[in-house]
Amino acid sequence: MHLHFFENATETILLVFIIIVFLQSGIDKVTDWGGNLSWLKGHFSKSPFKNSVPLLLGIITVMELAAGLLSLVGSVHLLLHDNGGFAFYGALLACISLLMLLLGQRVAKDYEGAKTIVIYLVPAAFLLFLLQ
Repeated sequence: MHLHFFENATETILLVFIIIVFLQSGIDKVTDWGGNLSWLKGHFSKSPFKNSVPLLLGIITVMELAAGLLSLVGSVHLLLHDNGGFAFYGALLACISLLMLLLGQRVAKDYEGAKTIVIYLVPAAFLLFLLQ
C-alpha cells in the first residue's frame, strides 16, 4: 500500500487544521451546551437572531461536527486512495460554517470577532480551491 502524503502534503496539512478547529469547536459545543448557549444569548441579545439562538447553535454544531468528520474521513481517503471527494465536502462545509459564523458576528456588530473568522476562512477556502 502506498501512502499519498507527499503528493497531497498541503491538502493533508490543511485538512488536519480543519479537523482540529471544527471537531474541537463542535465537541466543545456539545459538552458545554449550556455555557455556549448562555454566552451566545447575551452576544445576540440586541440582534435579529436573539430569539433563534438555540436553533442556530444546534445548526452550527451539526455543521462543525460534519465538517470535522468529513475532513477526517477525507484525509484518510486522500492519503490511502489519492481521492479528495470526502475532503472536498469537508472543506466545503467548513467554509459554509465559517460564513455562517461571520454573518452572526457581523449581525451582532462584533467586527473584531468577524475579523477573526476570516483568519480561519482563508486556509479553508484555499483547501477548497486545491481540492476542486
